[in-house]
Amino acid sequence: MAKPVTPEPKFFLVDLLYDKGLPFYSDTWFAAAGPRQLAGEKSTDYLESAAAAQRIAHDLPDVKIVFILREPVDRAYSNYLWTRMNGIEHEEFATALALEEERDRTLPDRWRFARPFSYFSRGLYADLLEPYMRRIPRDRLLVLKFEDIVRAPETLAVHLQTFLGLPARPDDARGLGVINPSEKTPDPLPDDVREALARRYDEPNRRLALLLGPDFELWRPAP
Repeated sequence: MAKPVTPEPKFFLVDLLYDKGLPFYSDTWFAAAGPRQLAGEKSTDYLESAAAAQRIAHDLPDVKIVFILREPVDRAYSNYLWTRMNGIEHEEFATALALEEERDRTLPDRWRFARPFSYFSRGLYADLLEPYMRRIPRDRLLVLKFEDIVRAPETLAVHLQTFLGLPARPDDARGLGVINPSEKTPDPLPDDVREALARRYDEPNRRLALLLGPDFELWRPAP
């Protein structure tokens, strides 16, 4: 995997990095990889970029991509907690959701790729996956659920390894650390805010189910 893990490469996302070319990408993050090794990286924001989808499909025709999706309400609140923890967010969560579109329109250039206030829109997974589904063969895309990392990490590891053409080694899933944690003791998400946000995701989640098919088991719908 690309070293260093943090910060993420974001090569296919950030224009200034991408303009340096593929040799820069290879030499910067994969210089230690041998000729018989698979090389990979983790840049979470690729999912949010149609430009990254186009660049990856063009430059890496044999690529395999893994997306790990978290239940969108929990993902949105975790994003909010991380932004608050880093001193960027000062509003209550419900207010921040109401301000999201305005903030996205006036986002400072230094936050263009991080998009720290995009709590709701980053959970519209069907919309975000569509550019990748159009450009990359379906058998080269694997979509997993974040919750399975906690619920059944060994099973998920074997699923991933099989997809990559690697030997099955479930023990590789043990003792994994956490990268970019949000607050250790966060305020609980109020029930009324959770329920309202879950209802907003009902229709996007139905589109996600249609896009991915029956093999991808959706999260439970809003009450």
